Amino acid sequence: MATAPVPKQPSQPDLPSGISSGIVPSPELVPVFALEDLIARLNREHNKVQDLLGSLGFALRSFTNLNQFLELTPLIASRVTDADGGALVLFRPNGQMRLEQVHCQDSRQNQSIRKALEAAMRQVTSTDGSASDPATASLSELDQRISHLLGPEVQLFGTTILAKSVERGRLYVFSHDADYEWTETRQKLVRLVADQTAVAIANDELTVELRKKERLDRELEIGAEIQIQLLPRQCPNIRGVNLAARCLTASRVGGDYYDFIPANYDQMRWRNGNLDDCRCWSIAIGDVMGKGVPAGLIMTMLRGMLRAEVLNGHSPARILQHLNHVMYADLENSNRFVTLFYSDYDAETRILRYGNAAHNPPLLWQAATKTLKRLDTLGMLIGLDIDTQYYDAQIELQLGDILIYYTDGFTDAASPAGDRYDEANLSHDFQHACQSCENPQQILDYLFGQVQQFVGNGQTNEDDMTLIVMQVQP
Repeated sequence: MATAPVPKQPSQPDLPSGISSGIVPSPELVPVFALEDLIARLNREHNKVQDLLGSLGFALRSFTNLNQFLELTPLIASRVTDADGGALVLFRPNGQMRLEQVHCQDSRQNQSIRKALEAAMRQVTSTDGSASDPATASLSELDQRISHLLGPEVQLFGTTILAKSVERGRLYVFSHDADYEWTETRQKLVRLVADQTAVAIANDELTVELRKKERLDRELEIGAEIQIQLLPRQCPNIRGVNLAARCLTASRVGGDYYDFIPANYDQMRWRNGNLDDCRCWSIAIGDVMGKGVPAGLIMTMLRGMLRAEVLNGHSPARILQHLNHVMYADLENSNRFVTLFYSDYDAETRILRYGNAAHNPPLLWQAATKTLKRLDTLGMLIGLDIDTQYYDAQIELQLGDILIYYTDGFTDAASPAGDRYDEANLSHDFQHACQSCENPQQILDYLFGQVQQFVGNGQTNEDDMTLIVMQVQP
């Protein structure tokens, strides 16, 4: 029995997604449903883009390895623009180009894309191995060559990665879809990813510099600790003499130097960790031109050589002569020089012998006459001229006499108006201190206080300041 044919149903229009096929809307409602569907699709696209850019922002905040972030750059750029893939080219400081990352949704195209990019970079690179200035013609040339090698069927867009106003690379995004268009919105999204990449590169460089600074700070701390250990921890007990000393460095490692060195080891005795009953002592103060680690290293070298020379028992002039000969080659190569005032004191005779290598002459306040005397001899900077001659002088100190050794950090200290504290002010304040202070420590504190007041409260001096106060006990 033949089956009756089923009557043909009239065709119905395609319905927007989300509309049940069981309900046929009126013709006037179809555009409304289509608009709602379009808005839903746009919202989904917007949310996808927001999620992808949010992921990139999270990576920028979280990743400590720049390479991890750079792996995401072409991937995110292609995803937010619905493109087939992307590539990241970075410029090295020497001008060379490096293909950092390539991403393709189609793995079969990955190799061909990579070869095209590398070929274009080789063509732009000059014969000596360095690229021409990326900020000028090479960027345009690179874009043209990449577009040519990829072929007309590939829709290509490239944008610059700019960090600290410097061209650091190019971000390329491409599509093989013939109907694909690089709209203004898509271009803005690629530029946004490129800007995030530039921030990541700049942050990585700042992190590297910070780590270098931290290592340098630690090395400076170690250098400062070593230097503090090399300077006298306390003043020695010299028979018939009261001493006070202080060294303030302008930076953590300074170039000022002072020392108390026992000059007759065969006669000295140790008591409670201190030298006692040592008749002769050497007292020295010096200044290395410059500040920081180089000056600190030269100061350390000077200390070791001077202590070795003192053991030979030579006169001040002979010791300065030997130091100049030994240190000349090293100081000449470093373009740094040393000023040094060297003296030795005999506790029994109260005779002070001294020689000067262009250092600030110590000031002697003579208690009997209440007048000042400068202790100085001829002599040039150590390390300036290998043939320079140094000379001796001596003076017998009297009871109550007070002597200060100082570095030019005192006399060169500047006020807010630019005036220098100079030797005249130091002499005036020193005379006042000798007549009003009871001991060397009070004199030292007073003079440091006067300089600080001159410079300005809260201000720091630009140079190291060292002061030794020596009083012959009445």
